[in-house]
Amino acid sequence: MLGFDSAVISGAAPFYRHTFGLDTGSVLFGFSVSAVILGAIVGNISAGRIADYFGRKKALILTAVLFAVSAIGTAVSFDIISFLIARILGGFGVGIAILVAPMYIAEIAPKKLRGTLVTFNQLNIVIGISIAYFSNYYFQQAIADIDLKWRVMLGIEALPALAYFGLLFLVPRSPRWLMQKGKEEEAKNVLAKVNGEEKAMIIYQEIKDSLKKEVTKSKPRWGDVFSSRMKMVLIIGFGIAFFQQITGINAIFYYAPMIFEMAGGATDSAFMQAIIIGLTNVVMTIVALFLIDSFGRKKLLYIGAIGIFISMAIVGGSFHKAQYNIDSGTMESLMQEVHESGFDQKHVQNIAKLTELEGQVFENEITFFSLVTDKVGQETYNSHKELILRHSINIDAIWVLIGLILFVASFAVSLGPVMWTLLSEIFPNKLRGLAISIMGFWNSIVSFSVATLFPVQIEYLGSSNTYFIYAVFGFITFLFVWRFVPETKGKSLEELESMLIKK
Repeated sequence: MLGFDSAVISGAAPFYRHTFGLDTGSVLFGFSVSAVILGAIVGNISAGRIADYFGRKKALILTAVLFAVSAIGTAVSFDIISFLIARILGGFGVGIAILVAPMYIAEIAPKKLRGTLVTFNQLNIVIGISIAYFSNYYFQQAIADIDLKWRVMLGIEALPALAYFGLLFLVPRSPRWLMQKGKEEEAKNVLAKVNGEEKAMIIYQEIKDSLKKEVTKSKPRWGDVFSSRMKMVLIIGFGIAFFQQITGINAIFYYAPMIFEMAGGATDSAFMQAIIIGLTNVVMTIVALFLIDSFGRKKLLYIGAIGIFISMAIVGGSFHKAQYNIDSGTMESLMQEVHESGFDQKHVQNIAKLTELEGQVFENEITFFSLVTDKVGQETYNSHKELILRHSINIDAIWVLIGLILFVASFAVSLGPVMWTLLSEIFPNKLRGLAISIMGFWNSIVSFSVATLFPVQIEYLGSSNTYFIYAVFGFITFLFVWRFVPETKGKSLEELESMLIKK
């Protein structure tokens, strides 16, 4: 559900943009894509209190309701405001679920399976992203009507959301939460069901002892997290949370089909290439799970940062070398597709004016589209930019695909999973929960900014410069890891605390 909700927007965006008349390079279009992250930020902040007051199970049931309401709400949206509200509601569910689901798993799973089961949660998220790309590809081919196409892409999420809602009633409540609320008999029954009678009593006593210790402990404070003795771990935490998103991963995930169309791919092939990106993400996440303890965190971060630098340089270089021209063959195929797509006559007449640019070759994307806008008008340009670009660009598209596959592989094997592992290791026990929440909040702010501004960057800086910027951030990530990030593999949490935190 988390992965699907995050990635499904990539297929719907080009089509609802047409329905709502959003400018192709506008902040509003970017916000319509990233609104789920804004909702997730609020969900992150609220998750702990909701889970503690209502329980983990009821918190997850709430997320199922939010996912369903968001899916149905976006599918029936009558304007961009109702669409944004529905997306933010879904994001609120994402923000709660991404914290409460692993919390619930950790509290109910048998000790020997806890790490594996919590890891499966992360793996399922990337599988959900991949399923969204498959789903988008299917509905892109199966539905001809542009307005109906994106509504079904987004609305179909209501089915697994409703299944999730129903199935959650079959799972028990968290035994740890039950004991916090004084429901000790029910907690014992749950522990026995999961661990067997004999082990259940041992675990029950461990939880009881742990809860007694927590009562006597002072609560972590913001001032403790931002004290001078925490300087080094704060640099590492804020830095790694920043670079994980600023290198552009959510720009690629949220706009993948649009990017491939801008590289000259037909709509169907663009959606198929997005599937390849999703599968790469799944495979390399599995690889990271096997390597993170044996190979080490820092080495994986080095590999990922170098891979991001090289891959984004490849993509940026491909767009930099691209040429744009309109000839008689281009106009013929463009007009044929415009007629077959059923666009209104005004847009058809405006696009026909591009014959005035026949015979000219442009090497600058921004210059070319400035002239295109002058010829066809802003409204037609906003509605059909990707279509015009697809028929006019001459680019080595295979290098764009190779670059993006390498980029996703580099991220999935390094910054994606390693960031959360590092954050769980570098902060002291007492402050770990609060500190990770702060870093997660910061990470989401950066993610929201990247996803919102990506269309604006493409419009005003051009594709090549946008990807070159991500490449530069990949190189800076490498330097940051070299200068600040320690190797945490094989070190106890106590060793790391004495190494990184001033006494």
